[in-house]
Amino acid sequence: MSIVLAPLAALILTTTPDDTWVSLFDGKTLDGWTQLNGTAKYAVVDGTIEGTTVKGSPNSFLCSDRFYGDFELEYEVKLHDNGLNSGVQIRSQSYPSYKSGRVHGYQVEIATNGTSGYIYDEARRGWLSKDRKNAEANAAFKKGEWNRYRVVCDGDSLKTWVNDVPVANVKDSLTASGFIGLQVHSVGGDPKWRVAWRNIRVKELGDGGGWSSLFDGKTLEGWTANENKGSCKVEDGAIVVGGKRCHLFYTGPVYSHSFKNFEFKAEVMTEPKANSGIYFHTTLQDSGWPSVGYEVQVNNSQGDWRRTAGLYGVEDIREPPAEDGKWFEVTIRVEGQRITTAVDGKVLVDYTEPPNPERRDDMKKRLLNRGTFALQAHDPGSIVHYRNLRVKVLPE
Repeated sequence: MSIVLAPLAALILTTTPDDTWVSLFDGKTLDGWTQLNGTAKYAVVDGTIEGTTVKGSPNSFLCSDRFYGDFELEYEVKLHDNGLNSGVQIRSQSYPSYKSGRVHGYQVEIATNGTSGYIYDEARRGWLSKDRKNAEANAAFKKGEWNRYRVVCDGDSLKTWVNDVPVANVKDSLTASGFIGLQVHSVGGDPKWRVAWRNIRVKELGDGGGWSSLFDGKTLEGWTANENKGSCKVEDGAIVVGGKRCHLFYTGPVYSHSFKNFEFKAEVMTEPKANSGIYFHTTLQDSGWPSVGYEVQVNNSQGDWRRTAGLYGVEDIREPPAEDGKWFEVTIRVEGQRITTAVDGKVLVDYTEPPNPERRDDMKKRLLNRGTFALQAHDPGSIVHYRNLRVKVLPE
């Protein structure tokens, strides 16, 4: 998928989308969509997007180039051939570290067997709609006709309607943002079955949402300390790091702890003379300073002159942008080769990684790739508090 770099002013500040519907299909072209995985044929036919099965193809997906978090989605769909199973992906993903790019995530079912409108977790956990026996819902989808779907995703709430009949009502928070995708299911033989969509439109809700929490405020569930585990604990709703060297890696289920393009936020409070850091694009290692990924410095008064929000050893900051003993918000955004950091909404670093960047010997792997986050316990005299850690994934 293509990546568009936003102007600097739009990088950190969140804008509220207009309360208007946006068409995802212009009726003439497939602009704004990218096919992933299989080889099914997608074409514009009589003002519709028509998908046709291809012999030997796995599941195919025509995916929106934009990601959506909280939204209302409407579309019409018709199965030209009743034997074909299909669906619409919502908040879905595809990245190399998960089953070699396999599309996965929530799917709103399209079928003639009474399951239309129920929610399936494609290539992950299977049916999320556990109870699929409701006479009115089972009969809502009409064979051989155009069927109106409405889907509302708001936080952990996923609801669907088929031809104005309520169908699914699921609570799930594993994935907060992703693309919309039109599925053509794999089939045996070569029947050339067809499914078609039209009048596809979306309206974002509130600020668009899409944020996933990485910390429950109570435990270190989803996090792994690599050494000196007593240096990381939870106190008063915050992760507190301080003590012998330790790095606390996010290893939880959110996006399979594999992040490439993202916006990350955390509220931070440093105690006097504290030194810590937030790593990204890193990977779990048993001990030592993380050798992979970038470190965003957290240090407002300790002896090391490199200060909060700088990219340690790459794009450093000399003046502290925050004070010890007070909560401040750190934002990290990665999009393509561009990294920005901010404190309390003020952009402090805007760095673009060049091709083959020069790095000193102990930082050869300080490069953009993909990976997870880690919090650093630097030494016994460095105590730092982290809370409200959250991430919003961006298109790749």
